[in-house]
Amino acid sequence: MKLIILDRDGTINEEHADFVKSPEEWIPLQGALEAVARLNHAGWRTIIASNQSGLGRGLFDVAALNAMHAKMNKLLTALGGRMDAVFYCPHAPTDNCSCRKPLPGLFDQIIERTGVDAHLIPSVGDSLRDMQAAYAAGCEPHLVLTGNALHLRGQPLPDTYPANTMTHHDLAAFADFIIAREKEMDKAQTLVKETMKNIAKEKKVP
Repeated sequence: MKLIILDRDGTINEEHADFVKSPEEWIPLQGALEAVARLNHAGWRTIIASNQSGLGRGLFDVAALNAMHAKMNKLLTALGGRMDAVFYCPHAPTDNCSCRKPLPGLFDQIIERTGVDAHLIPSVGDSLRDMQAAYAAGCEPHLVLTGNALHLRGQPLPDTYPANTMTHHDLAAFADFIIAREKEMDKAQTLVKETMKNIAKEKKVP
């Protein structure tokens, strides 16, 4: 299974300082859902890992959260895409849970549920805590310069980010990178196979 873990607010949809609390407030970033659909078409499973402390703060309930995700899935379906699952932390920061990013609890749950090796999972988000959680879980951290990271466009990445963090203009650029990298890896593997076949043929020649 090819798996990508995505943050939600600021990565797929617009970030709100006072939280996204309803389907009406859930507005996709330009090109983000199309990027998810392109990844799906390229064979990638996509799962969200999101802090939703608005639940713990009493700002919205699970029914409202489900309605937001129903809207997201409806829009994705229209594009031929899908979100395979949504994992979220419902706790407030004061709850001292293990699933709130930057802790890797949500990632650990996803890895355990899917059985995919962590180092094979690209993880994309818009904040330092997304990168820290991905790195702590053993995933490959990718920062999109949208949402919380918008101010970093044109700036060097602060030293507080994991050293192996890769940056992308937005989710569309991240999808471009992942799809192009996979094609290059496939070409390299094909070349190796052809080379090995040729070597084997040469050995058979008397």
